[in-house]
Amino acid sequence: MRVLIQRVIRGEVEIERKTTASIGRGLVIFLGVGQEDQEEDILWLCGKICQMRIFNDSEQKMNLSLRDVAGEVMVVSQFTLFASTKKGNRPGFSNAASGPVAKDLYLKFIHQLEKTGSIRVQKGEFGADMKIHLINDGPVTIWMDSKQKE
Repeated sequence: MRVLIQRVIRGEVEIERKTTASIGRGLVIFLGVGQEDQEEDILWLCGKICQMRIFNDSEQKMNLSLRDVAGEVMVVSQFTLFASTKKGNRPGFSNAASGPVAKDLYLKFIHQLEKTGSIRVQKGEFGADMKIHLINDGPVTIWMDSKQKE
């Protein structure tokens, strides 16, 4: 399971010219589900995300977590995080989970994030053509892969 986390001042999901989700200060999380991903990947990622100290304290040092700042979260499914660019010029997505499997794990990820962080999570619409608007704060962008626990 892969996530691209962006610390934001605000974020929005737009579908067919309508805002369907929005957050203020917090995190926009782009989530990619791979063929080998399971619920243990969800547990690890959600635990790390909720405890990660990536918000500034009064001395402008990244010492505060999402909980510490009462931040909001928006999760957007993004199978393209599993793009393979090894051969040719067109990315391949054969390592991404199939639609039904990915959707199930995407919804479980959101539920676990809400449970772990004691927060309400806004979300995109799985499989929809979305426009994501965000203002990255910092900029702070973090990449995590549950199979490469660095």
